[in-house]
This record gives sequence, structure tokens and C-alpha cells, in this order.
Amino acid sequence: MPRYVVERTFTDGLPIPAKGESAALCLAVVERNADEGVNWVHSYVSEDRERMFCIYDAPSPEAIRKTARRNDLPVDRITQVSVLDPYFYHWEEGGYA
Repeated sequence: MPRYVVERTFTDGLPIPAKGESAALCLAVVERNADEGVNWVHSYVSEDRERMFCIYDAPSPEAIRKTARRNDLPVDRITQVSVLDPYFYHWEEGGYA
């Protein structure tokens, strides 16, 4: 399944509810996403809480947009990505292979 980065802007800052509310809110998002085959992997939030970068596995950008509307979340940009990490390469004599 393709992986995507979803960029979101919260001009008034991302509201983060109390602990108990947060768990219920996240569970509801996950359940609504599942209806469209969208899997929320994790998210990064800027220090000022105005920007969020979310990682999703999903069948299409349209499925992400549909679940974002159902979850009342903004979508600025959706970019299909591949994973590249420092452990991808291995050392061979003379350099990385």
C-alpha cells in the first residue's frame, strides 16, 4: 500500500484535549479511517502547534481526503513518499553499497 505525508495547518493552533479525551478522539479517527482503508501511522506537530505532518498508508490521496473531511481535519498537501533511512545502506569495502 502506498505511503503518504499529509501536511496540515492549524492557524489557531492544534487543540490537544486532556488525556482521557485524547485517547477517545484518536480511536474515533482510527475507526473512521479504517472505513476507507486508511492507516494513520504517526504524526509530527510543530512546537507552535500550527503545522502537522502525518504519515499514512492508504490506497489513494482521495481516500485520505475523504477521511480528513469525516474527521474535520484540514489537508494542505498530500505527497506520496518512500521510506529512506540510514539503515537502508550497508557498508562494503570502499564505501556504501
